[in-house]
Amino acid sequence: MISLETYWMGRDKEYADELTDQIRANAQVTVDRVNELLARAGRSDIHAPTSGFRPRAVNNATSGAASGSKHLTAEAVDIGDRDRTLTSWVMDNLDVLVKIGLWAEDPRWTPTWLHVQIVPPKSGKRVFIPS
Repeated sequence: MISLETYWMGRDKEYADELTDQIRANAQVTVDRVNELLARAGRSDIHAPTSGFRPRAVNNATSGAASGSKHLTAEAVDIGDRDRTLTSWVMDNLDVLVKIGLWAEDPRWTPTWLHVQIVPPKSGKRVFIPS
């Protein structure tokens, strides 16, 4: 399971001036929902995201990051998944995403990680293609 500390990746301290009460609340919801997903998937081996909260400067420097990324508002997380076992489990269990309140980026756009977020994309689709 991931912790709020690992979700922040030290950016809560380095970019403290960018954090709002809403971003802090979003981060807690994101961590709670992702941990529920990991528990249901039997993935107690995952302890840190590959990308959690991204301040604007970090997001701008992240290759392929959307300018309106949900990472900016702490409503998204990326979890490393090079062997695609977690992603495969998620795609086979989309009902779990519905129950938990998560949306996943289409794995064709995330070749070595799973991106999930706590808010629906513009398309409203549970598994979405990034814009």
